[in-house]
Amino acid sequence: MLRDAGLRVTDSRVAVVGALALMPHSGADAVVAAVESTLPSTSRQAVYNVLNDLTRAGLARRIEPAGQPGLYELRVGDNHHHIVCQRCGAVADVDCVTGHAPCLTPNTTNGFDLAEAEVTFWGICGDCKNAPATPV
Repeated sequence: MLRDAGLRVTDSRVAVVGALALMPHSGADAVVAAVESTLPSTSRQAVYNVLNDLTRAGLARRIEPAGQPGLYELRVGDNHHHIVCQRCGAVADVDCVTGHAPCLTPNTTNGFDLAEAEVTFWGICGDCKNAPATPV
C-alpha cells in the first residue's frame, strides 16, 4: 500500500497504518499512544508527519467533526459519510446517502465540477441511548 502510493516503507509508517486499521476515526493523540506502545522510540512529531504523508498520498482521510480534533481513517475513495454521537463523540461510517458520488446534488455548482460531498450526521449512539441517566 505504501509503496504503491510512492512512499517508503518505514517502521513508523507501518505502525501508524496498523493503528488506523485497528482504530478508525482516531485522533492523532490516540495514534501516537498506539504507535508508542509498539515503537517506543518513535516521536510524536514522526507520527504527525506520517499522518500528513498518508493523507497527502490519499491513503488516509482526515475528518473534522465540529467540536472535535481531527480524526483519521484509512477508508478513502468511496465518498462515505459519518455519524457522530452528540454525547460521547463516537464516530461511525455511513455509506453514500443516495446515488453515486458525490451522493448529493446541490441546487447550483457555481461552475465547479463536483468530486465529493462531506456530510456529518449527528445523533445519539446506541450505547448512550441505552445508558442509565446520570443525575445532574
